[in-house]
Amino acid sequence: MPKKLDLTDNLENYIINHSETLSDVQNEIIQHNKSLGDQQRLQISISQAQFLQTLIKVSNAKKILEIGSFTGFSALSMAMALPADGILISLDKNPEFSNKAKYFYDKAKEKRIKQIIKPAIESLKELKVTKRLFDLIFIDADKENYLNYYESCINLIDKKGLIVIDNVLWHGEVADDANNDKFTNIIRDFNSHIKQDKRITKNIVPIGDGLTICIKK
Repeated sequence: MPKKLDLTDNLENYIINHSETLSDVQNEIIQHNKSLGDQQRLQISISQAQFLQTLIKVSNAKKILEIGSFTGFSALSMAMALPADGILISLDKNPEFSNKAKYFYDKAKEKRIKQIIKPAIESLKELKVTKRLFDLIFIDADKENYLNYYESCINLIDKKGLIVIDNVLWHGEVADDANNDKFTNIIRDFNSHIKQDKRITKNIVPIGDGLTICIKK
């Protein structure tokens, strides 16, 4: 077998430096999040943001739904990859984070993002009533509701649309049989559910903390 890469911080920085350059506002969000201490872990990685932008462009996605936005790095990154007539609906229940995200969207002059600030389960039920369908849905919120979010999103994604889920490798702990803490088992159970779901084709991509890419059949 070919040698496996050890993705060190140094190598990841090399990858980032040889990929698309981040905008000034993207960099500002990253610096702001670093000031938040442990909460900065809620931000997706730069490599994940760049990968999502590529997915959006190659799939010609125009309608995106995001579940969990933190301070806006992921939403802004994805919106930047949308065509002029695209739209991104961002769901997050935290007013403080959402207000900060709005500050960054305004600073970037990004008009394609619509925020809904309430529990995502409620918003998903409301979106289902409208029968609105999306081209890409990104799930990165509270892990206890991952399965609920996913099942709701199956009804909101268009045929051949993409559902992308973050944190599916959970710092590598999902593969450690000796680790049986609550959140590791939640992610394991979720991954098993996805594996058995015949409504989609799926693959896990080892970027950041792991992304599962689902394509609705």
